[in-house]
Amino acid sequence: MATQNDRTKFLLGEHDIPKAWYNILADLPGPLPPVLHPVTLKPVGPEDLAPLFPMGLIMQEVSPERYIEIPEPVREMYKLYRPSPLIRARRLEQLLDTPARIYYKYEGVSPAGSHKLNTAIAQAFFNKQEGVKKLATETGAGQWGSALSMAGAFLGIEVEVFMVKVSYQQKPYRRMLMEAYGGTVHPSPSPLTAAGRSILEHDPDSPGSLGIAISEAVEDAATHDDTNYSLGSVLNHVMLHQTVIGLECKAAFRKLGLAPDVLIGCAGGGSNFAGLAFPFVPDKLDGQKMRIIAVEPEACPSLTRGWYDYDHGDVAGMTPKLKMYTLGHTFIPPAIHAGGLRYHGMAPLVSKLVNLGVIEAMALPQTACFEGAMLFAQTEGVICAPESSHAVRAAINIARECKQTGEAKTILFNLSGHGHLDMSAYQAYMGGQLTDVVCELPTRP
Repeated sequence: MATQNDRTKFLLGEHDIPKAWYNILADLPGPLPPVLHPVTLKPVGPEDLAPLFPMGLIMQEVSPERYIEIPEPVREMYKLYRPSPLIRARRLEQLLDTPARIYYKYEGVSPAGSHKLNTAIAQAFFNKQEGVKKLATETGAGQWGSALSMAGAFLGIEVEVFMVKVSYQQKPYRRMLMEAYGGTVHPSPSPLTAAGRSILEHDPDSPGSLGIAISEAVEDAATHDDTNYSLGSVLNHVMLHQTVIGLECKAAFRKLGLAPDVLIGCAGGGSNFAGLAFPFVPDKLDGQKMRIIAVEPEACPSLTRGWYDYDHGDVAGMTPKLKMYTLGHTFIPPAIHAGGLRYHGMAPLVSKLVNLGVIEAMALPQTACFEGAMLFAQTEGVICAPESSHAVRAAINIARECKQTGEAKTILFNLSGHGHLDMSAYQAYMGGQLTDVVCELPTRP
């Protein structure tokens, strides 16, 4: 007779979509350092954030409540793609000849193609509630811009996207996807903002960065009364919305009678990683033996080679200062294909847990990640996003370690998005044109 452990795909029902997001602030060991005003350097209050965000999101940003109810209209929109499947990578296990059990949560089933829709829907909803007509945002590889453009279409909100220029050039179909959803897309740095014009004046060929694009989007929002700013990662409320991923995983694993020994997620700003990992952190704090690993690119290694200090979230220094692991807000990462991981800093909540030793970090080169992605595609059939390939590669490495030690560990990773619109990156890899970038990191100020 077949058992739960014989299954390959584990599907929860729509009634299993979480009714509340999990807020790790309630269980964080020690207080999170306050956010500082960029001018006064004093802790910011709700009134300081009101020009950019709706009060509903501001309250979530600072809430001490362990669970925050998901509005029913948001849950209804989640039903388009949630719960996402939990899949056992049996063919990959067989190829690796490992005793490890490898599971992945597949967020690429969302209409926009990634986990980003989990917070895009929520952010658009709370802005709509307060009468906001337009949202300005940035995007790296285009996954966030696509998700917010789709959410804006659903809720009747105009969306303007500043897309990092190198990704705008590398990934034209992601731009087209945003435009198909009704979004307006500009390559960043652009001549449309003072921040963009300043960058272009000093470097007309700047490839752009998330820090630059954030400066442009914040400026756009701050200079238009009908426009709010929307961020796809880093902030507490974004981490909160993404916890539907880990909450669904916990529900599925309870039905399997298993618990993961290793959790893995790629990490740029921290949202998909936090979404998977945060609901499991209380278990680790309660003594459960578990490795929780954030995987970043060697070309932008904020967690593994950055410093833990206050820094701006954008290049122009317009945003409040956050206590986080950072490479400095003026750092422009090399033009790797994992555009969503090209951010100089890491979410304060993720940074705090790394600093405390609850979470560990590793950095991987892009060619090794694409090698892992190709292996995954040829065994499991999924073409993953370049960002997600970092989690895939780390899972393969740990599964191979299990072969050497004989340990039958249960590995869970988040496959944050598909790579169907990233095929130029795969073409470059298969054509031998993809190289590992030697990154010259800045000196700590």
